[in-house]
Amino acid sequence: MTDWEALKYQIGLTCIDGIGHINAKHLIAYCGSAKAVFEARKGQLLKIPGIGSILAKSIVVNASNALRLAEGEVEFIEKHKITPLFYTDEAYPHRLKHCADAPIMLYYKGNANLNATKVIGVVGTRCPSTEGVEQTVRFIKDLEQSDVIVVSGLAYGIDITAHKESLLHAIPTIGVLAHGLDRLYPEAHHYIAKKMINCGGLLTEFMSGTNPDAVNFPKRNRIVAGMIDALVVIESKRTGGSLITATIAQSYNKDVFAFPGRPGEPLAEGPNGLIKQNKASLIENAADLIYAMNWQQSGRIPEKEKGQTVMPLHLKPEEEIIARCFTSKSELHLDEISFLAEMPVSKAITNLLNLEFSHLIKSLPGKMYKWVA
Repeated sequence: MTDWEALKYQIGLTCIDGIGHINAKHLIAYCGSAKAVFEARKGQLLKIPGIGSILAKSIVVNASNALRLAEGEVEFIEKHKITPLFYTDEAYPHRLKHCADAPIMLYYKGNANLNATKVIGVVGTRCPSTEGVEQTVRFIKDLEQSDVIVVSGLAYGIDITAHKESLLHAIPTIGVLAHGLDRLYPEAHHYIAKKMINCGGLLTEFMSGTNPDAVNFPKRNRIVAGMIDALVVIESKRTGGSLITATIAQSYNKDVFAFPGRPGEPLAEGPNGLIKQNKASLIENAADLIYAMNWQQSGRIPEKEKGQTVMPLHLKPEEEIIARCFTSKSELHLDEISFLAEMPVSKAITNLLNLEFSHLIKSLPGKMYKWVA
């Protein structure tokens, strides 16, 4: 159940100029809640690291106006049955939450689980070739039995093709918007967007009344990059939104894939460049992606996982910590291992390499590791 009073203050934080998403999280961490930020005096705010006198003054001076705007947004949310997602909410996309610049507020209208097991982003040019459209159609069609969610930006070209094909095969698909949920851009995609609400959804960080201004699209792209496991690029020129999304996805340590194109073709320059620079892995179909992400065994528990992992006697303390992570599962993602072992990723990788040299584990595509001892 939504706490409307708390929501007003949470949205209010996003209405104060100068408070970015990182500062907002610092403020909440030190004050205890969004409401407490608004109740804090300027002197208290100045004691918070990163909050200078200008920002502290802005919070105090603009508090009442920010809350007035937030109250209007709360009314809009209630009226249109929109789901507000604060970054501490359980339903907030967990993958996105781990990105430093993740928005503190999201607005969602749909029925898909934003924390589903497998989430794929599909992006590409707004003016694809016939081959690019056909490539997208085949790729999405072949994902039909893979239990995935497809995310894109609802733009012309590859984006809308991915959304349409997903709906055709009952694959939940989420469109991330560069504006508020009171409008839709481009208007031509209104019918598709309406259908997506019942098989996926629409997601944005922007309040109602926000126009699809150019500055908002890179912000939209980072949400696409942050909430997925893997990004697929299908046709793009050397520069453009798809390449921006791929760069952001890389910075978030996401797996990036690209369909290669004919050398010399302008729409092949983006994907081919990513592949040549080792910024993306080459794929030719959905099966390549599924294999690379180690998703072949979806929904099936191997017999070995039902047993207990036997600890070799010669392990060093940190290696033993890593080994014990495989007690209940024989295959784990690097991020899971780092979390379970309470060990930085860099240190976990070093110990995993030692265990691999000892023939105790095997590295798999998609940053997965399997216990083989």
